[in-house]
Amino acid sequence: MKLIYNVKDRPPFSQTIVFAIQQLLAIMAATLVVPVIVGHGMAPSAALFGAGVGTLVYQLFTKFRSPVFLGSSFAFLGSMASAFTGAATVALGYLGLIIGAVFAGLVYVIIAIVVKLVGVNWINKLMPAVVIGPIVSIIGLSLAGNAVGDIVTGGIKVNNMPIASPYVALICGLVTLATVMLCATYGKKMTRLIPFILGILAGYVTAFIFTLIGNAMDVDALKVLSLEPFKALVEGGVSLKTFVALPDFTFVTAFGAFGELSGSYIATIAVAYVPVAFVVFAEHLADHKNISSIIETDLLEDPGLHRTLLGDGVGSMAGAFFGGCPNTTYGESVGCVAITGNASVITIFAAAIGAILISFLSPFVAFVNSIPSCVMGGVCMALYGFIAVSGLKMIQKVDLEQNRNLFVVSTILISGIGGLTLTFGKVTITSVACALILGILANLLLSKADKKSE
Repeated sequence: MKLIYNVKDRPPFSQTIVFAIQQLLAIMAATLVVPVIVGHGMAPSAALFGAGVGTLVYQLFTKFRSPVFLGSSFAFLGSMASAFTGAATVALGYLGLIIGAVFAGLVYVIIAIVVKLVGVNWINKLMPAVVIGPIVSIIGLSLAGNAVGDIVTGGIKVNNMPIASPYVALICGLVTLATVMLCATYGKKMTRLIPFILGILAGYVTAFIFTLIGNAMDVDALKVLSLEPFKALVEGGVSLKTFVALPDFTFVTAFGAFGELSGSYIATIAVAYVPVAFVVFAEHLADHKNISSIIETDLLEDPGLHRTLLGDGVGSMAGAFFGGCPNTTYGESVGCVAITGNASVITIFAAAIGAILISFLSPFVAFVNSIPSCVMGGVCMALYGFIAVSGLKMIQKVDLEQNRNLFVVSTILISGIGGLTLTFGKVTITSVACALILGILANLLLSKADKKSE
């Protein structure tokens, strides 16, 4: 695709700041929600800080050649929960999060060493375009349900149920989506580069107007926007913490819990994290194949898969040390690059610094937490859709008239969209990983087919 800013380009400083904020808005909701789901007092602001640090580590290892942001990984949710299940105290659970991230990171380090020694040709043969293309599509399509569920969900909940009408929420989400599409398609240069910021603002204002009317008329169905995150800032009066607050870093809570460690607990953590790391490795490959097609540079060759793996693995360790959440390359970040045409790695660097700084700014974190699900759903419909389309573009040159290619793609799409998963104890092989495994096996099974016989 035609990029407005290439990887090594440096946009003007003022524009870079705006682009960085857009990247943050694209990844922030998912990054912040992971610690909320895990619970046990984990701090979303610390996870954001960890994501920023992890991204900086990743950029250093990849020599600032890969325009991707790292955020909290959903794949490790079950692993993170097990850290607390087997812990005697919450502090030990926090220590378990760090130990688990180290185990997962070491998996990446070991694979990186293997790749450095033997190269990446075996990966290209094992996962050619006919396999990796539909897998990238599955990554986007597997998230479609989340986007659709969000776009009809308001931000105010009572007994964990949204009180806003799904139709009102849908209007807010569609306003967001329409604004993103119009800005990205018809906008002038700057407008085309920040469609997500404009879309979120348009959806947020729409939700705010509906909520004002709902409060004035006492109609719950119109109450879309929750102001509770802002109210929490001033509870007990206005103080310094209302504006600036130190995140509750994971290592602070974990400090002093080393005496509670046992061999069985460490083994439990290893079993919970290591297999999942191999699953996430598949998504790492797909994400980097995807971003490679967008920037028209094979990142598996330059700077090299071993470097992207080391950056992802060590960055994940660093992220968990501060925020508890292992990090991973974010499809939302890749989608943002694809839609805006801005692949400048300086933008990613600025976004990482911004994530670290913003984690201390209570009002901004409150603003992000107050964005209704329907607004983010509108944004995600565009982001996830672009991921799916990027995968389809990878198989444009694949001859689907050949049965062997047709069966490989069909197997991947149906198993992935159908949600095939496998669970072994506490380890769950995701639908993306299952689809990849089946696709590789199908491709190997049919690889010796005679083209003339088809």
